[in-house]
Amino acid sequence: MTALTDLRRHHKIEVNHLDRLAIVYVRQSTLAQLQHHQESTRLQYALVHHAADLGWAPDRVLVIDDDQGKSGTTATGRPGFTRLVTEVSLGHVGLILGIEMSRLARSNRDWHHLLEVCALFQTLIGDADGIYNPADYNDRLLLGLKGTMSEAELHILKNRMHQGKLNKARRGALGAPTPTGYIRDAYGQIQMDPDEQVQQVIRLIFRKFEELGTLHALLQYLVEHQVQLGVRERTRAGGGLLTWRRPNRMTLQNLLHNPMYAGVYAYGRRQTDPRKKLAGRSSTGRVTLPPNQWHVLLRDHVPAYISWEQYQEHVARMAANRNVASLSGAPKRGTGLLSGLLICGHCGHRMVISYPNAPTGSAVRYSCMRHVTDYAGPPCFSCTGAAVDRWVTTQLLDALTPASVALSLEAQRTLNQDREALDRHWHARLERAQYEAARAARQYQGVEPEHRLVARSLERAWEQALEAERTLKEEYERHVQLRPRQLTTDEICQVQTLSTALPALWSASTTTMQDRKEILRLVIQRITLWGDANDERLDVRIEWQGDHVTEGQVIRPVARLDQVSTYAEVCQRVGAGVTQGKTVLEVTDELNAAGLRPPKRRTTWNVSQVRSLAQRLGLQFSKGTDGRAVPARRPPRAGDWWTLDGLAQALKMPVVTLYTWLRRAVVKGEQLERGGTWRIWADDAEVRRLQALRAEPVGARCHRRWIDKATSMMDTLEVRDVSP
Repeated sequence: MTALTDLRRHHKIEVNHLDRLAIVYVRQSTLAQLQHHQESTRLQYALVHHAADLGWAPDRVLVIDDDQGKSGTTATGRPGFTRLVTEVSLGHVGLILGIEMSRLARSNRDWHHLLEVCALFQTLIGDADGIYNPADYNDRLLLGLKGTMSEAELHILKNRMHQGKLNKARRGALGAPTPTGYIRDAYGQIQMDPDEQVQQVIRLIFRKFEELGTLHALLQYLVEHQVQLGVRERTRAGGGLLTWRRPNRMTLQNLLHNPMYAGVYAYGRRQTDPRKKLAGRSSTGRVTLPPNQWHVLLRDHVPAYISWEQYQEHVARMAANRNVASLSGAPKRGTGLLSGLLICGHCGHRMVISYPNAPTGSAVRYSCMRHVTDYAGPPCFSCTGAAVDRWVTTQLLDALTPASVALSLEAQRTLNQDREALDRHWHARLERAQYEAARAARQYQGVEPEHRLVARSLERAWEQALEAERTLKEEYERHVQLRPRQLTTDEICQVQTLSTALPALWSASTTTMQDRKEILRLVIQRITLWGDANDERLDVRIEWQGDHVTEGQVIRPVARLDQVSTYAEVCQRVGAGVTQGKTVLEVTDELNAAGLRPPKRRTTWNVSQVRSLAQRLGLQFSKGTDGRAVPARRPPRAGDWWTLDGLAQALKMPVVTLYTWLRRAVVKGEQLERGGTWRIWADDAEVRRLQALRAEPVGARCHRRWIDKATSMMDTLEVRDVSP
């Protein structure tokens, strides 16, 4: 501090500086420095006396030491530095004293920001070498150089430590805590835990995960059978004592992701991504990278519980099981066969499954709810699942018959020949690119160094050749990753064996719904559905593994007759039959012979349906099924009393739905005679109420609260007896 003593009455210190505060900023980077390097701390606190020697009164000297034990690489998390900048911005500070510039900031971003603020409010900065005015160009240049050196010094120190760790890790000697099932012996070598029960539990976990396929199912199995994990205490007081703890999801997830169980020593699996840190996705910004980007990967370095191939399969399985929109996820226990595989053909988003008859799960419905969840809009598309499940199952069994498998294998052999031809073409392109790069290098190396005119041109040509070679290699790597994997000889034999046993296996009572979903996911990538709300036809597209595509059309049940695509033709045939004097049975047989389907799940028309349709159209058959004349039907309305068919036609709803409303007391009516027809009371106001109830969404009408609301509204009505 001798230099600071010599700075007494410095010519840069003016009266306006002495009228403001002198701030002494004290910081140590780590808690270890505070405990073991206290001389530096004492030296920084001693700057208070030097501020007094420069002319500041003792009560005008402020010490800011809020950042003890915090790094200066960033201003984030340093309340003392933030307070310092705030005081300067308010014009309260005349001088900032620090033992050196690295105490204030080791980041050029924070350092230059402080310089800008100090220059604006005429605040001086002092260290052991002198006093500087940030508003002066020469002092600003020197301060900028000192800040750059401070940041570079930190970078050099970190890089030196990182290279040392990396070099030690390449030898597999960098120490790290061993996971459950491993210990370090007296020589520092990693060995399996000597307790056989610990080893058995670890092997059981890997074996059951291969069998069950999901982390949740594995955890349920361990809890159900009261299986505990043996964990060694890592504290010095514990001394490696073995304790048994109940499993949890995070422990199992870390265990399955740890490559050491496959005999691999790995370093650099999780690295810091500055983009994640800036986006605030995590406090550390560390992300998990694929194995080809790890710093160190040493195979067969420690005793293994599983093979490297099994480890890769486990990691890929857990990644595919994630419940995100872009992935199908793990097979669920529900009866919906295609859950996770269906894509909406209208918007391209994944469809979800629902069970309207829960908890029985007898009915399955597939819906695209993305517009509902994201935009509070109407559902994009939905359909019942039974018809689609049956069609996909038929396509699956047809595709895996022995004849189809033989054709597919023959097609695969043809594709393999094409693939080999493409590989030869790619290798030729790569060889040519390597030759061009080597030729450009030889030309550049052969020119005289003094001949810069030619050397610069050849250097650019060499760089262009190297860039072209690198781009071509990246394109080839993408080509290799995107092309389908070839089947091995053993896999071909397994497919041929499975094709003969699959139909019996699919329908066996021992085959669960999860097993069927697993089989589907082995051969199907995705299934796309299109359809119109007022049409019973669904367009289905199956994309198989291997890029083969199957397209078809499925007939689904619809709620109303006017949603059937052949509704106009059916009405025309019924009207023609009434005009021609045909019986209702003859018209029914004509509709069935023409292959025209009724709504819902029925496949053929019956007499009652045809007669009801004729009444809806305002027609009446003159002859019954026996050919006799049919008596004239009652008028649909007599005052405020309606027939069941007449009110249903006025409300544009099915008769069976109106009858359900009658049984649930949503509407009021009476039966003319025991076992006879019903009549319903509805004046103009009641008709408007029923029309409003009819206009509510289907989901709301099926809800119990809707029934309670409708019946409570009905209780307020006064039914007047206006019987004719």
